[in-house]
Amino acid sequence: MKSLSLASACLIALLAHSAQAADPAPLKKSNGVLVDAKGMTVYTFDKDSGGKSACSASCASNWPPVPADSAEPAAPYSAITREDGSKQLAYKGKPLYTFIKDTKPGDKAGDKAMNVWHAVTD
Repeated sequence: MKSLSLASACLIALLAHSAQAADPAPLKKSNGVLVDAKGMTVYTFDKDSGGKSACSASCASNWPPVPADSAEPAAPYSAITREDGSKQLAYKGKPLYTFIKDTKPGDKAGDKAMNVWHAVTD
């Protein structure tokens, strides 16, 4: 009976550790803004609405969508499906992008661009 309890406890601990390792936040905060795995600032676009991206073609060339993994991310993140069928990461329902003119981690050249692009600070 004791060995069964010990085995159960070990299995529960292993499963809990696996769940934590498999569910990391897709983005992190650096210097007050959300950044991707490469440390690049992520942005939202005011023209996006209803969980849909309004940025495609040349817009998406300059503002690359942040790709979403195949697994559903944990709140406050979600994934949207773009017109081309690819998955894009969203934060609090807003699709996320990087900016082609940000060349190194920490750059925020796109913040407030055309008064419609915003670095994600919350």
